[in-house]
Amino acid sequence: MSISYLLVVLGLAAFGGAVWALFWAVDAGQYDDLESQGASILEEPAEPAEEAKSQASPES
Repeated sequence: MSISYLLVVLGLAAFGGAVWALFWAVDAGQYDDLESQGASILEEPAEPAEEAKSQASPES
């Protein structure tokens, strides 16, 4: 029966940690912009000019 008390305490501690993490994430601005990261995967990355030149003319 004493293990039940321990599991209840551990469960409440885990729940408290999850609630704290949620409030921390909201306060830190993690949920401010939900759209730009989802749309960024649809855009092609811009290649730097030096990489584009080295790929276009292979060294002999």
